[in-house]
Amino acid sequence: MTDTMVQALPSLLVERCNDAGELIGVVQLDEEYFGAVVNVPLLHQVVTAQLAAKRSGTHSTKTRAEVAGGGAKPYRQKGTGRARQGTTRAPQFTGGGIAFGPKPRDYTQSTPRKMIRQALRAALSDRALEGRIVLVDRWSYEVPKTKEALASLRALGIDGNVLLVIGSEDVVAERSFANLPRVNIVESAQLTAYDVVVSDWVVFTDDTVPGQTSDAPEGAVAFSSPRLALLEDEDEEVAEDLDLESVEDVAEPVEELAEPAEDEEIAELVVAEPPSDPEGVAEAVAEVAAEEQEAPKPKPKPRPRARKASVKTKASEDDEKEEDK
Repeated sequence: MTDTMVQALPSLLVERCNDAGELIGVVQLDEEYFGAVVNVPLLHQVVTAQLAAKRSGTHSTKTRAEVAGGGAKPYRQKGTGRARQGTTRAPQFTGGGIAFGPKPRDYTQSTPRKMIRQALRAALSDRALEGRIVLVDRWSYEVPKTKEALASLRALGIDGNVLLVIGSEDVVAERSFANLPRVNIVESAQLTAYDVVVSDWVVFTDDTVPGQTSDAPEGAVAFSSPRLALLEDEDEEVAEDLDLESVEDVAEPVEELAEPAEDEEIAELVVAEPPSDPEGVAEAVAEVAAEEQEAPKPKPKPRPRARKASVKTKASEDDEKEEDK
């Protein structure tokens, strides 16, 4: 999920496959739903409101008036040295009531419909930007089988958390995917932005994809192809498409170009070593060292000494005493 407002691609193409993973064609998605601006603050506000609406709000605690017992005064009012108490069901006592505890309430938030619809478009556009939209023509299961549903996901190259958007008539497909732990099944009329955000892949059918789809121009390539993503022999299939026996065949022409021909001569580069003692350098260094030794070094300046207070002699002190007498 991006953390800023990003403009989606103007033209979004997706491959249209069957439930066996075979390519049928390339389809262009509706820009109104898959080409909207990804407004992250709006998406966060709507998702928070949708999560709040899912809360039951049945939590409840008992206050001191609702707890049973505690009718008698635990001890007399005065003379015990303790704080006065009227009941043992006060919040400070064990087994007493709960002060300011949760009570049943409704957590739903009023969100405008335009915001809810725009948040859904933003979530679908974000998944389309990442190439996480898969389109299947229909689910051709005759009887509910989890094994066939799992095989379809592997053939489509889907892994992780999957959001399966089905119609009201796809009962067999719903029962086939119901036992898969990482598959969330939602009807197209109940699709929300939160369902899209918590899923890695969103799988639509021709009947449940929002908006109007159109055939892509001839020669168009899909934005991304999740098919063949989980195949074990991916390198061998690439080699078959290139008509190569193995991946090593790709490196042979490069090696032939790298080898020189017989008639060509390769010039060797010889780097000349610098002379050990260039002329004139040693003499100049010796002259500079001699000049530095002959130059007299400046003497350090003496530190200023603090003046001492004048000390009176003993004779002067005796003269002063005689004058006083």
